[in-house]
Amino acid sequence: QVQLVESGGGLVQAGGSLRLSCVASGRTFSSYAMGWFRQAPGKEREFVSRISWSGGNIYYADSVKGRFTISRDNAKNTVYLQMNSLKPEDTAVYYCAADPRGYYSGSNYAYWGQGTQVTVSS
Repeated sequence: QVQLVESGGGLVQAGGSLRLSCVASGRTFSSYAMGWFRQAPGKEREFVSRISWSGGNIYYADSVKGRFTISRDNAKNTVYLQMNSLKPEDTAVYYCAADPRGYYSGSNYAYWGQGTQVTVSS
């Protein structure tokens, strides 16, 4: 069992930055694929970014490419999402997800965090 705890959300003005963190429990974090998703009010959950177990494979949604950066520190069991040049349309609850398949690229991750709210004001 893996537990994920996100932090770093908050209220920021358009153009600002936030860094989300997701700390995972368990000894096998370093072998897990990690992902970030978000869900805005009234909308379906959508993919934001993912990183493979080694950090060698990284993907971004087109909507965040060039503005967001995903990274991981396996020694700290933590994955990060650096969000720059934030826009009001980035407002959503952001979820961290983990999957034991180290190169997992779907949306049905095995484990999910509770989410952290990001609000971007115009």
